[in-house]
Amino acid sequence: MKKAILALADGTVFEGYSFGAEGEAGGEVVFNTSMTGYQEILTDPSYKGQMVTMTYPLIGNYGVNPEDVESGRPWAEGFIVKEYSEYPSNWRSKGSLDSYMKSHGIVGIQGIDTRALTKHIRDLGAQQGIISTDNLNGKDLAAKAAARPGMAGQDLAKEVTCSAAYHWDETKWDLATGYGKLTKPRMNVVVYDFGVKRNILRILASKGLNVTVVPATATWQEVMSHGPDGVLLSNGPGDPEPVTYAVENIRQLIGKAPIFGICLGHQLMGLALGGRTYKLKFGHHGGNQPVMDMTTMKVEITAQNHGFAVDVNTLPKEVEFTHINLNDKTNEGIRHRELPLFSVQYHPEASPGPHDAEYLFERFVAMMEIEKLKKGN
Repeated sequence: MKKAILALADGTVFEGYSFGAEGEAGGEVVFNTSMTGYQEILTDPSYKGQMVTMTYPLIGNYGVNPEDVESGRPWAEGFIVKEYSEYPSNWRSKGSLDSYMKSHGIVGIQGIDTRALTKHIRDLGAQQGIISTDNLNGKDLAAKAAARPGMAGQDLAKEVTCSAAYHWDETKWDLATGYGKLTKPRMNVVVYDFGVKRNILRILASKGLNVTVVPATATWQEVMSHGPDGVLLSNGPGDPEPVTYAVENIRQLIGKAPIFGICLGHQLMGLALGGRTYKLKFGHHGGNQPVMDMTTMKVEITAQNHGFAVDVNTLPKEVEFTHINLNDKTNEGIRHRELPLFSVQYHPEASPGPHDAEYLFERFVAMMEIEKLKKGN
């Protein structure tokens, strides 16, 4: 087994062994608490700029397959695990995680104390790090990590978005038939791609919605030219504040069509409504975050992946605080008291994660139907 090193910007060094691609990779080191779903995590565009530590100790045991991807390629900069399972066993497996990472150039390290690393991040905060199989000098790598720019101030949405608009008609996966196809669309939805996960699009199509995906830079006029009954603002990576073009377009769309924001889309919505965002100490990444829907007082366990949050104290009085994280009391959702728009910080589409929050897509559909009735359509 080839040796590898993970060095953090504060000088902390972890020694382990290489898996996946060899070489050197850098990014913000975060931890994810999901027990499964490593393929969905790697291919989630929201992880652009980050290296993911899995807190679950055994990773790779069920292999990989072409169906469980959330985008066209992995976006995580590196992968950190306690123990990599060299011999996967699952009826859906089409290959190993190691070979998948090699084919996409994703550098990984295994054999380190991921519990110690997670506690370090939790205590001191997420920070830049470097994984290397070439240079094993921890001091040099730590200095290199410290020189890397942080996530704050980076517009990464423009790096993961699609290059042109496209149509989506694939519906949710079924055990017997796999993915289906939309046959009878009833309304039109335009999705802003800030790093959209495919399961968001699949759920929308499963609800009978004709889905058009547009780039992050699409103007509000381009969005409206598709005749949307609703607009969805997708998840994505990085700091929302530099994505000023999206904030301005969202501001122009408010009141013209119902809007539903998810994760980065939620943060951009908050900015468009006049609020501010801030960086969390170590973010929320995983599939076990408890959130209370304050409109129903029900608690759901949610999938999350974000390092920034909306400061609700900066929002105007017309905006209602609808969801709260029960771990740290940060904002998880907002809605306008008069206009048809709402957003959540977490991922109601899961993949991976629990499906407690899928009802939010029904809430979006109902909002669009109400607005159509008001207009007499």
